[in-house]
Amino acid sequence: MSESSRVEALRTALPQRRKTASLWADALYRLSRNKAAILGGVLVLLLTLTAIFAKYIAPYPYDVQDRPAANAIPAWMLSIFPMMKPYAVISDKFLLGADYVGRDMLSRLIYGTQISLSVAFVGPLIALVVGTIYGLVSGYFSRWVDNIMMRFVDLMYAFPSLLLIILMMAFFRSTFAQSEPGTFAYTMNKIDERFGGMLFIFIGIGLTAWMGTARLARGQVLSVREQDFVLAARAVGASHLRIIFRHIMPNILGPLVITVTLAIPGYITTEAFLSFIGLGVNPPTPSWGSMISEGSQAIRTYPPQAILPALALSITMFAFNFLGDGLRDALDPRLRGTQ
Repeated sequence: MSESSRVEALRTALPQRRKTASLWADALYRLSRNKAAILGGVLVLLLTLTAIFAKYIAPYPYDVQDRPAANAIPAWMLSIFPMMKPYAVISDKFLLGADYVGRDMLSRLIYGTQISLSVAFVGPLIALVVGTIYGLVSGYFSRWVDNIMMRFVDLMYAFPSLLLIILMMAFFRSTFAQSEPGTFAYTMNKIDERFGGMLFIFIGIGLTAWMGTARLARGQVLSVREQDFVLAARAVGASHLRIIFRHIMPNILGPLVITVTLAIPGYITTEAFLSFIGLGVNPPTPSWGSMISEGSQAIRTYPPQAILPALALSITMFAFNFLGDGLRDALDPRLRGTQ
């Protein structure tokens, strides 16, 4: 028998190794089979594109007022809301009507997407980065480090998150607005004005959003740090940073991504609530929460002014909920290989 024939016979005799998909490829495949998650992902993509190209999609600038067209509605809207007939000014200039000072509702809804999507992406990003690093350090190092770090988390948990954000927003808005030029508070206030009032919202959400992620990351690290692959990395002399970020973090990232994604509707609700009570974005920057607040004052006579932003808010939250549920099912290691 020739050498090539002997090699070929040995190759056929050995058991063939089954090629398996990676965790992320397998999760992507399961996600693509979830119709609700795909629908949520498509809606999130459309909302993101709307927020990015709002300047080109919106028919009018969000702050332009047409006083004679205040509370105007198109004729087709009377068939849906006939109770407006005695009060409304019929005008087809605005596709979804105008608000109480004559600003185009459609344009303000489109620009409001930028506010909600900013919170939807910045809040989870802060929670994921800060919470993951905090939890990794707390769970990996010695017990006294873990005790000190987690007691601080317990202290933060002692305050209701929403109440803490409201107090911080009230403090920021009242204190920084009266600051003298040249001071740090004055600079922060000017940056907040440049962002339309979003800076302090990001700070408020960022100070409270990371705690749940930190606890989850710490629990995941405690269950992983004594696994064989971590012990092997220590045996070959790998540094702590390499073990944490190269070996431990990739194995705990799935549950963290799921948790952060499922929390996105909560961040959007927080921003809408802050804007509803007047502690959100600065007027005339449109937010769905502030639009609902303004529309609620005339909901009996002009219900679309409150219903339309509430509908946009609901659709956005449903989209992120569907996507989050799909990611949870796709990244659950217990479901791997069952579909």
